[in-house]
Amino acid sequence: MAYSTFKGGIHPHKRKRFTREKPVEIYLPRRELIYPLSQHVGGASIPVVKPGERVLEGQLIAKASGDISACLHASVSGTILAVEPRMTLGGTLVPSIVLENDGRYERVPLPSPVPWQELEPGERIRKIQDAGIVGMGGRGFPTHIKLSVKNPKRIRYVIVNGCECEPYLTADYRRIVENPEWLVEGLRMVLSLFERAMGIFAVEDSQRDAITALQLASGKEKRMEVKVLETKYPQGSERMLVYACTGRRLHSSQQPSDAGCLVLNVETVCAIYRALAFGKPLTERIVTVTGKALAHPWNFRVRIGTCFAELVDAAGGFVKEPKKIVAGGPLMGMELTDLNVPVVKTSPALLCMTKDADSYFTPSACIRCGACAGACPVRLLPLKLMELAEQEQEEEFCRMNGMECIGCGSCTYVCPARRNLTQNIRGMRKSLLAKGIR
Repeated sequence: MAYSTFKGGIHPHKRKRFTREKPVEIYLPRRELIYPLSQHVGGASIPVVKPGERVLEGQLIAKASGDISACLHASVSGTILAVEPRMTLGGTLVPSIVLENDGRYERVPLPSPVPWQELEPGERIRKIQDAGIVGMGGRGFPTHIKLSVKNPKRIRYVIVNGCECEPYLTADYRRIVENPEWLVEGLRMVLSLFERAMGIFAVEDSQRDAITALQLASGKEKRMEVKVLETKYPQGSERMLVYACTGRRLHSSQQPSDAGCLVLNVETVCAIYRALAFGKPLTERIVTVTGKALAHPWNFRVRIGTCFAELVDAAGGFVKEPKKIVAGGPLMGMELTDLNVPVVKTSPALLCMTKDADSYFTPSACIRCGACAGACPVRLLPLKLMELAEQEQEEEFCRMNGMECIGCGSCTYVCPARRNLTQNIRGMRKSLLAKGIR
C-alpha cells in the first residue's frame, strides 16, 4: 500500500527497540531544578520571584516579556536559591531561576473547573497563554501566537504531528498509545477555534499501535481523521508534513497558516488539553532516555528543570562509557559535553551512544554521485551550497536558494565521501540570518 509522503528524504535505522515497549514512568527529581528564562522563541521570561522565596508546584515564577514570549511555572515546591546565569543545552550561559526541591510537591490549588465549551475563543487562547504552552517538538514557538490567526476561517487543516521520524525517539509514540483520549479531546479544543478546519492525526505507517489507538479514540469524530504516512526522515518536518497531508507547499518565509494549516506536536496538544480541562500549566513532559550506553533505557515523565544527569541515574547509569551524548535525536539534536543541564519544554530525548560515527571517517573528495541532491527533501543542491558557504559567496548562496535548507542532515547522512554538507550550510544560513537576510 502506498502512503502519503514527499520526494527525497532518507531511511535511517530506527533503533526504537530500546524504549518502544517501555511504558512511561513518573520521575520525581531529587536535586535542585534549573529553569532557563529562554525556553521558547521570542523574548526571555521575566522573573517574578526572588531568592529565599518559597513557591508551590504550578506557581508562576516568570512572566512573558511580550506577545511572543511564554510564562514559566515551578514544577515542584521549594525555595528559590538564585536567579543567575546557568549552562543550558546549547552550551551557553542563560539567565535562569534555580529552585531547591523540598520533596513535598505541594501544588497551587487548581481553579474551579469551568467547562471549556463555555469559554469564549479569546478566553481559551488566554488560558493556553497563561499555562506557558509552547511547541514542544521544535523551536518552542508560543502556542497562543500560533492559534491567534487573523482570519480563523482561512485555517482548513489542524495537523497533529505524530511522525516521530528521528531514530531512537519514542516519547510521542508512548504518549499516543497511553493517552489517545487526551489527544482527541485536545484536538477537539483546538478545532473549536477554527470552524472550517479538519483535524488530522499524522502518524508513520510503522507505528501500528499508535494508528490503532487514535482510530479507536477518534472513531466517532466527524472532523478528525488519522493520516498514515510513509516511514521516512524528515517526515515530521513542518514543511514536509504539510505537503504529505494536504499537498500544499511552503517555502522558508512562510508559516503553515499561510497555506491554511496549523501544525501542533503531540505533547503540545496534550498540554492544551490539561490547561483547558483542568487549569494545569505546562510543568512536565515525556523524555526518552535511550542508547546502548545505558543499563535500562526508558521513557520518563519528567518535571521541567530536572537535571539530565538524574535521568541517566534513573535509567540505571552507564554500562559503558558513552562516546557521544545528544539532547534530542541523532540527526537534529545537540551534542552535550556536560550532563548538568536542565530538561526544558522542548527536550524530547537524551541519547547516550557507545560509538561516535563521525570520528570513524575523514571527509574525502566528492565523487559527484548526486546522492545528496536526491536525498534533499527541499530539492536543493547541497554540494554546490556547501562550496558557496566555504567560499563565503553570500549572494550566490541566496540565489541558489540556500536559505530554503531545513538543516535536516539528510545530505550528510547519504554522502559516501562524508562531506560536512549540513554543517557548512547551517553555518552560512546562521550568518545570513544574523544579518537580517530571510
